[in-house]
Amino acid sequence: MASNISNMAYVSPKAQIGENVTIDPFAYVEDDVVIGDGCRIRAYASILNGARIGRNNDIYNGAIIAAEPQDFRWKGEKSFVVIGDNNKIREQVIINRSIRENGETVIGSNSFIMAQCHIGHDTRIGDYCVLGNGVKIAGDCKIGSYTILSTGAKVHEKCEIGDWVLIKGGCRVNGNVPPYVIMAHNPISYYGVNEFILRKGGRSDEVISDIAKCYRHIYKSTTAVYNALRRIAEDITPGEERDAIIDFIKGHDFKLAAVNKDSNS
Repeated sequence: MASNISNMAYVSPKAQIGENVTIDPFAYVEDDVVIGDGCRIRAYASILNGARIGRNNDIYNGAIIAAEPQDFRWKGEKSFVVIGDNNKIREQVIINRSIRENGETVIGSNSFIMAQCHIGHDTRIGDYCVLGNGVKIAGDCKIGSYTILSTGAKVHEKCEIGDWVLIKGGCRVNGNVPPYVIMAHNPISYYGVNEFILRKGGRSDEVISDIAKCYRHIYKSTTAVYNALRRIAEDITPGEERDAIIDFIKGHDFKLAAVNKDSNS
């Protein structure tokens, strides 16, 4: 099916536009751009050089994809924003491309990025994520799949957040966050296991209980992280989730956030 491109949009003849793409009036598409089949680019959205957009993405009014990095280290290197399939990117979202030659800022597939989010250079976001209104993510971050960052959350440079995490609204993430947890308040603190979303994802009560036991060793004991990991290895039956927790903590500069007194996991 042919694409529907408004004659009031600017679309460079050098851009690669797939089939069944809709580009609304006053959208702006530069030369070095690839837009996959079935996408919609709404009014006043800007798709800039270095954008590589997959299939069936809906990019709303005023969003800017592949904006130049907001970083003094960037000296004009050719770089990219790579976006997967089936994402909704709402109004006035800004996604910066990499500061490195041939580097990439990456957005996975099936995510919902709400209005006025900012995603910094070289950040990587997994699949099935939700970013609430006004979420700000600095450069060189990594956000795992099935993770929710609620409205107004801020993620500092070079932080990594694991899979299946919920960051509550307004939190400032200034360190690495392991998988399957809820984090809340400022300073950010452990608030429990992300049970509701894990159940929606098909995790059994037994698996969720084992995850909670892992985090009791980490967050609710007075022992060092090294000893907590030894206890987890000894006490919890080996499995995908247990091993993911151990691997994440071993592989990162891991600082224990305080335990919130209301936590019940």
